[in-house]
Amino acid sequence: MTTVRLYLVPPETLFQSPEEGWQLYTSAQAPDGKCICTAVIPAQSTCSRDGRSRELRQLMEKVQNVSQSMEVLELRTYRDLQYVRGMETLMRSLDARLRAADGSLSAKSFQELKDRMAELLPLSSVLEQYKADTRTIVRLREEVRNLSGSLAAIQEEMGAYGYEDLQQRVMALEARLHACAQKLGCGKLTGVSNPITIRAMGSRFGSWMTDTMAPSADSRVWYMDGYYKGRRVLEFRTLGDFIKGQNFIQHLLPQPWAGTGHVVYNGSLFYNKYQSNVVVKYHFRSRSVLVQRNLPGAGYNNTFPYSWGGFSDMDFMVDESGLWAVYTTNQNAGNIVVSRLDPHTLEVVRSWDTGYPKRSAGEAFMICGVLYVTNSHLAGAKVYFAYFTNTSSYEYTDVPFHNQYSHISMLDYNPRERALYTWNNGHQVLYNVTLFHVISTAGDP
Repeated sequence: MTTVRLYLVPPETLFQSPEEGWQLYTSAQAPDGKCICTAVIPAQSTCSRDGRSRELRQLMEKVQNVSQSMEVLELRTYRDLQYVRGMETLMRSLDARLRAADGSLSAKSFQELKDRMAELLPLSSVLEQYKADTRTIVRLREEVRNLSGSLAAIQEEMGAYGYEDLQQRVMALEARLHACAQKLGCGKLTGVSNPITIRAMGSRFGSWMTDTMAPSADSRVWYMDGYYKGRRVLEFRTLGDFIKGQNFIQHLLPQPWAGTGHVVYNGSLFYNKYQSNVVVKYHFRSRSVLVQRNLPGAGYNNTFPYSWGGFSDMDFMVDESGLWAVYTTNQNAGNIVVSRLDPHTLEVVRSWDTGYPKRSAGEAFMICGVLYVTNSHLAGAKVYFAYFTNTSSYEYTDVPFHNQYSHISMLDYNPRERALYTWNNGHQVLYNVTLFHVISTAGDP
């Protein structure tokens, strides 16, 4: 019998913290004889961590330093040149006066010439500075030549692949890593990384997301500012465009939204219609509502929101197993209800009463069929409660969660990136997650 325990972190990401890099696979044997393996899957951006890329980055920093030195040198020599030109005019004047004197100078004239010569004394230091600057220029030119040689050697060593070939190879590797991580299966949340701020944009409340079902090459970002009566959805072409605030189109929803618990799933936006318990499925490509349906008994209009309010009565989520709705009904006495929804018809497939009061929850998210709840939306929040839909059971947890900007109004898990998307006091923030999983072989009891 063999049992393998795996810790999973995001298989691909643009969300890697600058402090994070490659980590090693490790293994050990538990007291009961089982093999315990820790597998840390590298993120996409860790390609920049190899030695050659690091050397390239160092060389680029050197080039930047050289450029800055040259700018300082140019400014200084320009000032010196102006000074020298002034001295040159003065010297010509003195020379003309000496020639005109024809060997006879009065004491007064002699003193004047002496005073003028004193003015010329600083010119010697200027000339010395010019000599030093000339030596500096020679050294800089030599350094640039050395850098050019190093860059050429690295380019040759990296092979004959062009940029497009390398990009295709990176994308293929990314796909393989993603497929590998999916094969590892789901897991239990054991850790949340430090926050990674993507952008500061919009009001205190809002939501942003990517499509959890899109291929890895599709990195579109959707942005919805505000928590009620909004209709404008911005669609950015890539995450990079979102960061720069460029290359986006606008969708105007036919019906306004309530709350921030929206989700994009397989090309459609799922959201709560304002002042109702209606779920709306809006298709981006056709710019039309495909289906809408009442969520039976669900509270709305700030009847059962999260602790921060904001019409957050209904929260839609997507995990590895599909589409979910988190809400509360009067029948459940204000406790969180989690329901699995059919994404085509929006009908409730099955529901669970978690027993956790929704007004005591800061936010919630689904990972692998488990609902995780934070105990606050403010500073000091942590993942405090977990409800397992596969066993209809729960447990209290203590997973640290750094609430950097002190007011979270949106928190969703994206199974494609294995990352948490948050809207934190006008900041769009990401967290990587660590999952723990036990895989049993066919021979296990």
